Amino acid sequence: MFKTLVKKIDNLFNGRVSVDEEMLDELEELLIQSDISLETAMSLVDPLREVNSRSGFKYVDEVRALLADNISRLLHSIDGEIGLQLSGNPSVILITGVNGSGKTTTTAKLAALLKKRGLRVLVAAADTFRAAAVDQLAVWCNRVGVELVKHQEGADPAAVVFDALNAARARGADTVLIDTAGRLHNKANLMEELKKISRIILKVVPEGPSEVLLALDATTGQNSVNQARLFKEAVNVTGFMLNKADGTAKGGAILSIVSELKLPVKFLGTGEKIEDIVPFDPDIFARELAGIKG
Repeated sequence: MFKTLVKKIDNLFNGRVSVDEEMLDELEELLIQSDISLETAMSLVDPLREVNSRSGFKYVDEVRALLADNISRLLHSIDGEIGLQLSGNPSVILITGVNGSGKTTTTAKLAALLKKRGLRVLVAAADTFRAAAVDQLAVWCNRVGVELVKHQEGADPAAVVFDALNAARARGADTVLIDTAGRLHNKANLMEELKKISRIILKVVPEGPSEVLLALDATTGQNSVNQARLFKEAVNVTGFMLNKADGTAKGGAILSIVSELKLPVKFLGTGEKIEDIVPFDPDIFARELAGIKG
């Protein structure tokens, strides 16, 4: 994951026999170029500077280890749960995000993952405004082998959700995934639409949605941080999935979102295939980013 960023950090450390202030400055600059905010980058590198000025590093690998510890500590410093939370009968997961962020694909990947875990999954096609969105989701659901509840294009999304939840109850489904519209350019309408969907959910499932997941595109860099901020203001986002996390140099945005918005990472999307979804592990991510093998 984030192969380009990992390679750059690796190249910085490789061949160094000693650690100096210049190297740490280069590390901080590299992190900022990878869409980690200045404040977040400083929070990761300043502890390295303190150790270096106080006692120094005997080996470069000590810098890697401390960097990994700092990244891991940052990723754990949030209020929300990191793993996917499933509660309610059925459990309900709303998937949000701007058009083009991989929102519909995220819905399909989650459906496949939960089905593989032995859960009966039902999908609600509540993005009724984007042309061909329902058809795209129908193709994915057919491939995965999960049920889909849909209405015609332009239908009321809340009505789709209502029918899906009642169908889930009647058919004994464990989880309902709701693919919502991503019209962020009109935040007021988006907020009202999602509020209406939330009210419908509460009527059928009093516990409400167990997760409101935001799909983000890693290649958009700092813009993904801005999207996360706007969606968090509009709806009660509980976590996010970062798509296209397999090769981008802009993966640093993930740290800025966690640090600045206190939103947990739930999954990483690592490709276009249905199985290209990885539950997020902060410690593994931190070690890989710092270039620690094994």
